[in-house]
Amino acid sequence: MAKNYYDITLALAGICQAGAMVQKLAHEGTCLDSDAETMVNSLTNMNPNSTLDVYGNNPANLKTGLGAMLGMLTGGNSGLSAEMTRYMLSMMALERRLNKDDEAMNKLGQRIEQFERQASYFEPLSEGVFNALAGIYVDVVSPAGPRIQVTGSPDILKNTLVQAKVRAILLAGIRSAVLWQQVGGGRIQLMFSRNRLANQAKEILSHL
Repeated sequence: MAKNYYDITLALAGICQAGAMVQKLAHEGTCLDSDAETMVNSLTNMNPNSTLDVYGNNPANLKTGLGAMLGMLTGGNSGLSAEMTRYMLSMMALERRLNKDDEAMNKLGQRIEQFERQASYFEPLSEGVFNALAGIYVDVVSPAGPRIQVTGSPDILKNTLVQAKVRAILLAGIRSAVLWQQVGGGRIQLMFSRNRLANQAKEILSHL
């Protein structure tokens, strides 16, 4: 069966967007609110009509991820790109670990449903939202291992809200990694179909 590279590229951009956001949070203590909103909302959209629906039905919501993905695939900004690639591969590895653990996946689903019910009580993108999602990451994802080593400014990384945001965004990145597998993504494409993925990302970006 032919692969749908549009959907695969969107899901990979979701993972890359999470990686780029974690990197920016760790070094600068901040990220774009619009990107954070896209990633948080992707967590609660568990029955999407399409891959694009996961990201608010607008490819522009993945602009950061598509750009980061192109940088990774074409080798630009080598130092930063290598760090972002490490986050991306780490999220994929954690997703595979979780996928083999039915109990963890069930627990993850239950906790996200619980968060969805509680979300209406929180202000969008408030500390409560990030703390709730970070709690899911610590309780369900972290025990699956291996731990994702986040590197950046030690002073910034001591900030508890930054820590919560990083964990919440990693959780969203793992959700994109689940989606990536569901739409036919695989590590083999990262080795042998880089040009095809890069061209698809350029094509999507050219219409934004």
